[in-house]
Amino acid sequence: MSFRFVVPSDLRGAVEAATADWQSNDKVARFWKKDSSLWTQDGEEKWLGWIDIVERQQRDQAAFDALAADVKAAGFKSVLLLGMGGSSLCPEVLAVTFGPQAGFPAPHIVDSTDPAQVKAARDKVNLTETLVVVASKSGSTLEPNVLKQYFFEEMKRAVGADKSGSHFIAITDPGSKMEQVAKADGFWKIFYGDPQIGGRYSALSNFGVVAATVSGLDSAKLLSEAARAVASAKNAPAANPAVQLGLLMGLAHNTGRDKITIFTSPEIYDLGAWLEQLIAESTGKLGKGITPVDREAIAPVATYGKDRLFAYVRYAGTADKSLDAKVAALEAAGHPVIHFEIANLYEIFGQFFTWEVATAVAGAVMGINPFNQPDVESAKIETRQLTSAYEQTGKLPERTAFLSEGGIELYATDAYAAKIKGATLIETLRAHLAQIHAGDYFAALAFLPMFDEHEAVIQKLRHTVRDTKKVATCLGFGPRFLHSTGQDYKGGPNTGVFLQITAEHAVDVAIPDQKYSFGIVIAAQAAGDLAVLEARGRRALRVHLGKDVAAGLKTLAAAVDAALA
Repeated sequence: MSFRFVVPSDLRGAVEAATADWQSNDKVARFWKKDSSLWTQDGEEKWLGWIDIVERQQRDQAAFDALAADVKAAGFKSVLLLGMGGSSLCPEVLAVTFGPQAGFPAPHIVDSTDPAQVKAARDKVNLTETLVVVASKSGSTLEPNVLKQYFFEEMKRAVGADKSGSHFIAITDPGSKMEQVAKADGFWKIFYGDPQIGGRYSALSNFGVVAATVSGLDSAKLLSEAARAVASAKNAPAANPAVQLGLLMGLAHNTGRDKITIFTSPEIYDLGAWLEQLIAESTGKLGKGITPVDREAIAPVATYGKDRLFAYVRYAGTADKSLDAKVAALEAAGHPVIHFEIANLYEIFGQFFTWEVATAVAGAVMGINPFNQPDVESAKIETRQLTSAYEQTGKLPERTAFLSEGGIELYATDAYAAKIKGATLIETLRAHLAQIHAGDYFAALAFLPMFDEHEAVIQKLRHTVRDTKKVATCLGFGPRFLHSTGQDYKGGPNTGVFLQITAEHAVDVAIPDQKYSFGIVIAAQAAGDLAVLEARGRRALRVHLGKDVAAGLKTLAAAVDAALA
């Protein structure tokens, strides 16, 4: 793994001064001693279990070898991982990057409560030949709990109640509710997390390594690559890629470059989804935040303002080198660019550790606690209140649309609706998008099935906004972004302009032993998210489509095009 950065002279001077400070004040050693005075002394030392997890995992290598042998011998054809946020994003990166491995089950990630997406995941596999991994640190997170309830009941139907548990593995913290459930339901195996590792820092704990192992990846090799990154993160500050990256991120933020745009070689494109959570959830609080921009196609230099830092993670064996010249053009124009190059795909595990350290260092530079996530909890509380209300009344609280046109309904606070309401959908969208100013970002928040055809339409929409308004743009699918970028959107600076997209459910899926369905859950999550955005004074508009999501998205995209023409 190689690392370098090209930045303007003022930013380079700031990094050199901060490097000297870290050297003279022995901050690398203090980091490895878990010294919370590097941050805010708000209990940060209780969340640093991840800094020595690689060494501990290597001592446990025999357990991973045994797991791999057992899974291979069992002959499973598929593995479903049920999780959310830090419990599922690393496994997703591995599934997308490495794909199925010979002799092992093909990995599939289920991290949505959208009924169509849940049903699609169920229909994709033969449960009689499927292993299900339930990943939940606390054991109290709504999404993995309801997904477990659904798939466990489906497994009972497929293989019988006496055998269903033998198809399940749990990854959870000791003493959690999920541990109790796993034991009561006779799960095949239980692997434990470390209570001193937060979800977004858990990639090299059992949440990442067990997921990698059951999918057939070489756990010894991946831990060896991670160990190389651990060793480099102990170097003196000037020769320490993780510390240099973190200082650059934090200092860029402090001087107005508070958005990090991530480019990768196509073979490792999903790394950005994991980086989004790590960076946004760690830094987006107290009105500060580094907003990650993932899957935004690279554009001509003139498209970008001075509020961006760029990161290019390149795979040396890439078949597509077209990014190289475009990134070089950004450098030539004076934009700050971080470069990583990995020689083999397993070096992605070194990337995990390097970025974890860097994000913690950036938090120190920003003067925040990078290990808490206060605003994620606010959306969870809103959702719980709404689902509880549904259990009591049989319906969710209703809001009145301030505009309806062609089956599309618009919602906002009374004050914001008064500011943006036009006679038509196009006029209202034009007024909403006119709220975007230099230094802002636009985020499309889609509580829809995360299907390729839906993503393609919203990607086109975000790029239209980017190219017209010359601002950073983000795209998140709910509910997964709630456990990721949602923290920054709510707790970071009030620089986001949000378009929440919801829809009627053409199909719904019941959740065993619950009064509410998956359709009700995701509706409550969308409503809770919007309520918190509105309570924080964010510029947020909800667009509600009909049951035909594809047709609704087509209409919305055309309206955005017209609004920006």
